[in-house]
Amino acid sequence: MSDHHPLIAGWARSGVVPHGGAFRALAAHDIGAPVLQALLQRAGLSAADVDAVILGNALGAGGNPARMVALAAGLPDRCAALTIDTQCCAGLDAIALAAGMLASGQAEVVVAGGVEAWSRAPIRQHRPLDPGETPIAYERPAFAPDPARDPDLLQAAADYAEAHRIARSTQDSYAVQSHARAVHHQAALAAEIVPVAGLTHDAYPRLVSARAAQRLPVQARGTGGLAEPDCAVSTLAISTRADGAAMVLLMTAAAAARLRVTPPAEWSASASVGLDPAMPLLAAEAATRKALQRGGLAQAQDCAVVELHDAFAVQGLAYCSALGLEPDAINCLGGGIARGHPIGASGAIAMVRVLADLERLGQAGAHGLASVAGAGGIGAAALVQWRG
Repeated sequence: MSDHHPLIAGWARSGVVPHGGAFRALAAHDIGAPVLQALLQRAGLSAADVDAVILGNALGAGGNPARMVALAAGLPDRCAALTIDTQCCAGLDAIALAAGMLASGQAEVVVAGGVEAWSRAPIRQHRPLDPGETPIAYERPAFAPDPARDPDLLQAAADYAEAHRIARSTQDSYAVQSHARAVHHQAALAAEIVPVAGLTHDAYPRLVSARAAQRLPVQARGTGGLAEPDCAVSTLAISTRADGAAMVLLMTAAAAARLRVTPPAEWSASASVGLDPAMPLLAAEAATRKALQRGGLAQAQDCAVVELHDAFAVQGLAYCSALGLEPDAINCLGGGIARGHPIGASGAIAMVRVLADLERLGQAGAHGLASVAGAGGIGAAALVQWRG
């Protein structure tokens, strides 16, 4: 093994909290710093051992949240800090960038992941051309220069469901199962969650009966006018807006030997891809295929653990169908549908979930896969391998 080969020495995350919940008064660094500190403590490292922090953040509207987190966590002033914004993919892309930094010899120990304080996101406005005009508030930026290729993400999901005849009942059933898994496995999930503001669990998952699911309101319908089956997207089938943070500790083999750390996992491969921005939910599948190819695996079924951040139930169903997976085979302890969607952190949370599940399996040589799709038609996926 090369001295620069990226190894994974630890992982941790906060609980995921719906927008306006227990983290409503916390800035991104208030959520992220406790996670970073706990991550180093668990690995037996000091703040001085870290060369760089790379974090994804989508809603901070500028600045450098990674630098804020690093300083708030007590890392030395010399520590490099880089914030990236690839929207939903940002947390996983940040970890992939950290692996690249190690492999290229630019650093030896890097903390990477994502953090999002959606509850404290700045109010956005377009500056008027005429100083006398009123600024125009907006909810999200454009993700493609052609408005025809930049649909509302919820509407794009509803149109996909309609075009492929994915019934609301099927979507809701997928979501009910995701919530049930998250509720039933709270004790197992607690091991990866760092207390932040006193919260030690994911706040959103709840048990929902099939009858209760039917009563939840519709959020979007396809624009094609299909009457049967009913393919509407309900509240239950959408990953709610949320706050949270997740991070992974990566180091080179040389650093592990010097610091006397035995990393239990290693980096295998990753991919970041682009597809048609008009149908962004398909990009996770494309990224998965490329990551599998780069990692020398024939199919997703070769992975012992598969995590997809499913922003919509229809996305999870489409992903499984395209890759020949049963929905039961992904997100085994509940997915983004159950937790919520802290945008810049969601991909990193998926990776933390992969690593935690590989640890529970304890199977040397087993592979884990994390994937996520983002606004604008981009996707990210990464493979890791358990060393034991």
